[in-house]
Amino acid sequence: MATNSSSQEPMKFKILDTFAGAGGFSLGFQLAGAELVGAIERDSWASETFKFNHPDAIVLHRDITSLTDEEILESFGTRKPNVILGGPPCQGFSICNKNSGDPKDPRNSLFEEFIRVGRILKPEIMIMENVPNLIKAKTESKELVIDIIVSELKKLGYFTNYKILEATDYGVPQIRKRLVVIATKKEINDPFPPKTHAVEENEDLFNSGYLKCPTLWEAISDLPEIEAREGAEVQAYTKEAQNSYQATLRDGAKELYNHKAMNHSQRLVERFKSMEWGHSTSDVPDHLKPLKRNSTEISDKVYDQNNRRMYPHKPCHTVPASFYANFVHPFKNRNFTAREGARIQSFPDWYVFKGKPTVVSHKLLNREGRTEDTHLCQYNQIGNAVPPIMAKAIAEHLMKNYQE
Repeated sequence: MATNSSSQEPMKFKILDTFAGAGGFSLGFQLAGAELVGAIERDSWASETFKFNHPDAIVLHRDITSLTDEEILESFGTRKPNVILGGPPCQGFSICNKNSGDPKDPRNSLFEEFIRVGRILKPEIMIMENVPNLIKAKTESKELVIDIIVSELKKLGYFTNYKILEATDYGVPQIRKRLVVIATKKEINDPFPPKTHAVEENEDLFNSGYLKCPTLWEAISDLPEIEAREGAEVQAYTKEAQNSYQATLRDGAKELYNHKAMNHSQRLVERFKSMEWGHSTSDVPDHLKPLKRNSTEISDKVYDQNNRRMYPHKPCHTVPASFYANFVHPFKNRNFTAREGARIQSFPDWYVFKGKPTVVSHKLLNREGRTEDTHLCQYNQIGNAVPPIMAKAIAEHLMKNYQE
C-alpha cells in the first residue's frame, strides 16, 4: 500500500476517459464515487451516448490523433484529471506509415496517443484495458508487446502491473476476460481487486465465501416479454425486479430504454424455434439453414458461432460488438435486444444508448458511400464496453489502497 503515515486520506479520483466509447469504463469509476472530468471519443453516436448520460462532463468528439497537446491541456488541464482510462487498440491497428516501422509495435499504434495524454496531464494513475491475447502478441522482432507497454509506462515514472481479469469474478453475468494494465505513481502491492463472486457450477460457494455470480436469466428475466419485431426504444416496466442484481441495475430508472427486438423474418424465427439451448445455426435442419445471398439455395457456409441459443442458468458468453447476430434468447425466438445486452454487460437501466440500434456492414456502407451511417450502433457500443460493475470493482480497490 502506498502510504507514508496513518493520517493520509485516499485520493479523490478525477477521471478522464480516452477511447471512451459509450463510457462503461468511466461509469464504473463514477459508480464507485469518482468524479468524471471528461472523455475523448471519435465516433459520433458513442459520443452522443456519453454526453447524454454525463451532461456535466467535457466530451471531445474528436479523433485523438487530431488533438494537439495544447488542445488537450486547454480542455482538461484546469480540471486536472488524476486518473486516465483507455482501451487503445494495439494489436493489428497500426497508425504508422507503411515502411516507417513495425506495425505490431504498440509505439506505432494508438497506444502512443494514450501515452501522450499521460505525458501531458501527468495523472497519478493510468489504466488500460485490452483483449487478453495482447499478452501473447509479439512484434516483428519477437519482442512481447506487453513488455513494451510496461516499459513505456515506466519511462513516465509509473509502477506498472498487468493481469487478465474475469468479469464473472466480480458479479457480471458474462464470461468475459480482459487484460488490465494499471500504472501508478506510488507503488501498490496488489492493484487488482480480489475476486468476490463465483459461478455456482464450478465452486463450492458455501465454503469459498464468494457470492454467487448472477446467471443470464437472473440478469434479464424481469424485462418486458417481447417477440421478434416487438418492443420500443422507450417503454414501461411490466414486472418488478426479481433479485438484487436486477434491483441494482433498475435503481434510478423510471422507464426502460433500448428494449426493441430485431425485425426477424418468419424463416429466421422458424430457425430459432428449432434450436435448443447450446445449439447454433449449424445445428438446425437443412431446410432452415441460411440461404446464399440473393438466392433460394442453401448456403454451404454455416458459422458455428452465429445465433447460438444461450443457456439461461449459466453466465452468458462474451458479448462482442456484433452480438445482435451472435446470441438467441434462451426462451424467445429472437436475438437479444440492446437492453438485454446492456444488462449482461452490467449497465444500469437509466443509461441510454443513442444512435441506431444496428447498421449494416461498415464495409458495405463505405463501399456504397453511405459514410453518414458508419458509426457505432447501440449493439456495437454495448459490446465494445468495459462492464461497469467490473470497472467499479477496480475503482473501489484502488480508492481503498491508493493514498496521496
